Amino acid sequence: MGSGFDPVRWLRVVGRWEAVSFLLLLGVAMPLKYAAGYPEAVSVVGMLHGVLFVVFVGVWVLSLGRLPGRWALLSLVASVVPGGPFWCDPKLRAYEAAPRR
Repeated sequence: MGSGFDPVRWLRVVGRWEAVSFLLLLGVAMPLKYAAGYPEAVSVVGMLHGVLFVVFVGVWVLSLGRLPGRWALLSLVASVVPGGPFWCDPKLRAYEAAPRR
């Protein structure tokens, strides 16, 4: 693999970070806001998740030239499902490793 920018690889990397931030938002920050009266948790984690999601969409757009439409759509849909990028990651990794004809 070359040292150049590989959008599919970065889609996987950013997708994992975005998924972690989404799970933290839903599983930690939201309960802290509503159960413990600590709304700042959602502000901080929500902002982080929002930035990561925007970066994910940017890298997704860059990857459109490399991914078939089916895989591109799958990766975008997976990004809005909690933990979805973890499910999609092995599939993208296998596509990324497959020889091109």
